[in-house]
Amino acid sequence: MIKKEALLYEKLENKLIHCYLCSHHCRIAEEKFGFCGVRQNIDGALYTYAYGKVAAAHIDPIEKKPLYHFLPGTFSFSIATIGCNFRCGFCQNWEISQQSFREQGLSPQTVTGQPPSELNKVVSKETVPFSKGAVSHSRLLPQEIVDLAIRNKCKSISYTYTEPTIFFEYAFETSKLAKEKGIYNCFVTNGYMTKECIRMIGPYLDAANIDLKFFKDSSYKKVCAASLEPVLNSIRLMRELGIWVEATTLVVPGENDSEEELNGIARFLAGVDKNIPWHISRFHPDYKFTGREATPLETLKKAHGIGIKAGLKFIYVGNVYGLGNDTLCGICKKPLIKREVFNILENNIEKGKCSYCGTLIPGVFSETK
Repeated sequence: MIKKEALLYEKLENKLIHCYLCSHHCRIAEEKFGFCGVRQNIDGALYTYAYGKVAAAHIDPIEKKPLYHFLPGTFSFSIATIGCNFRCGFCQNWEISQQSFREQGLSPQTVTGQPPSELNKVVSKETVPFSKGAVSHSRLLPQEIVDLAIRNKCKSISYTYTEPTIFFEYAFETSKLAKEKGIYNCFVTNGYMTKECIRMIGPYLDAANIDLKFFKDSSYKKVCAASLEPVLNSIRLMRELGIWVEATTLVVPGENDSEEELNGIARFLAGVDKNIPWHISRFHPDYKFTGREATPLETLKKAHGIGIKAGLKFIYVGNVYGLGNDTLCGICKKPLIKREVFNILENNIEKGKCSYCGTLIPGVFSETK
C-alpha cells in the first residue's frame, strides 16, 4: 500500500485536485478525468482505473524492450494497462495505448491501493472484455504478477507496451514485491513523469528505456501533446539515481529525421553519459501515419554516424534485420554480443568485462550488483 504522504497529488479548494504524477500537472475538476484518461476526481478524491487491470502480459526477451546492456539473454515478464499521457500519431501500440477508461464502464479504485468497497472488486482473475470489444484484460494483483514472473523464470518485470507512469500505483506496488524476491524492475517509458514520481520509484527501479522522440519542444507539442524538457530531466535524474538508462528514438521521415534534430538528441545523450546506449528504430507506417514511408536505411545509417560523431559509444539500429545490433567493445572493437533480432548468438562479456581485453562494459550483466 502506498502511504498517504507519498501520494502524487494534492487536494485544492472546491474539490479540485492537482495531480503531479506526470508532467502534465493536471488540475482535475470533480467527476473529470486527467489527460491520461485513467485518473478521475470522484467527490474530491483521486481514483485510478488502471490498478490491476492488465491489457497485455507476455514473456519477452529483455532485448525486445529494447535493453541491450541489461541482463542480456534473459526474459522479462511484461505487463501493461490501457492508456497513455501522450497522443503520438505514429504510436506502434496504439490499439491499447490510445484506449481510454472513460469509455469502458469499469470501476476505479483509490490511488492508495485500497479499493473503495462500494466501487471496485480488484481480486477477480477472470478475463473481461472491454465494451465495444476493443481489448480484453485480466485482473491481476501485484503478488500474482511476481508469482508469474518467478514461475516462468523471468529475471525481471517490465512495465511496458503503454506508458507505465499512468499505471504507476500498480507498477510501484508490484516493483516493491519483485525487489523482495530478487526480481529486477524495468520501465519502458516516454519519460514524462515528474521528479517526485522518479524519486518514489527509484529505489525499486533497476533499468529504463526512455523514448527521446524529438529535440524540438514544438514537435513534442504538435505530435505528442507534451513538451521536451521534462523528458530530458527524467533522463538526467534517472542516471543520477543509478538507474540503468537506455534511450530510443523512432526515426520518422519528415518529423525527426533532420540532421539538426538527430544531432540534438545525440549530443544531449552524450552530454549526460556517453555510455547511454542509443537505439535508433526504423518507423513503419501505422495508426495516424499510415501515409508515410518506412524510414530509409540511409537515414538510419546517417543517424548512426551522427551518434558516433557525438561521442556515443553504443548505438543500435532497431526494426531492421542484420543492421547494427551487435555490441562491440569500446576499446578493442571486438564483437562482444552478437544478436539476431532478439536472440543472443554469442556473448563474450565475462563478469561485466570484455573477454578479449578486459575493458569494463557499462551496464548490468550479472544478476547481482
